[in-house]
Amino acid sequence: MAMGRGSAVVAVVLVLCLVLPFEMVDAASITVGGSNGWTFNVVGWPKGKRFKAGDVLAFNYNPSFHNVVAVNKAGYDGCKTPKGAKVFTTGKDQIKLKKGTNYFICNFIGHCESGMKIAVTAA
Repeated sequence: MAMGRGSAVVAVVLVLCLVLPFEMVDAASITVGGSNGWTFNVVGWPKGKRFKAGDVLAFNYNPSFHNVVAVNKAGYDGCKTPKGAKVFTTGKDQIKLKKGTNYFICNFIGHCESGMKIAVTAA
């Protein structure tokens, strides 16, 4: 009986080893804003692009002047940082997309209002 369970565990581990690498290969790393990076008027950057859950957005910026805040729709629409929002400040932030719409803003005064925000929908 114990031998049968051991075989089942080995089979599950083998299947996971075969399936997981394929999911990771599908994920893409995408630089927000292209060569300009995370800056003003980037709000339209996602238009026409396709994103998948697991893709990684690379936010490149000068941390003395900007940041990245993962917000909800209300935070995005109102350019407000909700309580408990994750704030990124390295200037080289790598953020994995979740399925659905992902919202990001810069919460330095006036930046979000100047188009430094994006809404990215991941399938």
